[in-house]
Amino acid sequence: MTDRPFNVLFLCTGNSARSILAESLMNAVAPSRFRGYSAGSVPNGRVNPFALELLAKNGYPVEGLRSKSWDEFAAPDAPPLDFVFTVCDNAAGEACPVWPGQPVSAHWGIPDPAAVEGTDEEKRRAFHEAFVTLKRRIELFASLPLAKLDKLALTARLREIGQS
Repeated sequence: MTDRPFNVLFLCTGNSARSILAESLMNAVAPSRFRGYSAGSVPNGRVNPFALELLAKNGYPVEGLRSKSWDEFAAPDAPPLDFVFTVCDNAAGEACPVWPGQPVSAHWGIPDPAAVEGTDEEKRRAFHEAFVTLKRRIELFASLPLAKLDKLALTARLREIGQS
């Protein structure tokens, strides 16, 4: 498909938790094949400290992570996107952003750990659950034989991963 690493954008509403976790995971799981990015349709302007704590504790990169608007990726000088995944939670009534254009896309809904109310331990548990689910999905994605799948088959596989 391309001789450069594939650019993968993870979209959510606030870009403070799930999409941030996914960006860091993508950049660690297969850095020679993929470059992860994240953005939000209505970014809240800061990365959730529980997300940063969890990533750092597990040895994942946190350098440069920031809450940003998806507008950055629509600019003329933005990296060309090969894949776009939405990670917001439709089941909770969240509005998921839609990305225009031609990248292969899929919805990988995850409950929002930043919306959990309770003790810090309960919040950490929610972040851990989102992290584990995203890690499993990203590892499955990274193991796909991309060169051997046509766009239709690839889209189907990505949707299956999002339901796992």
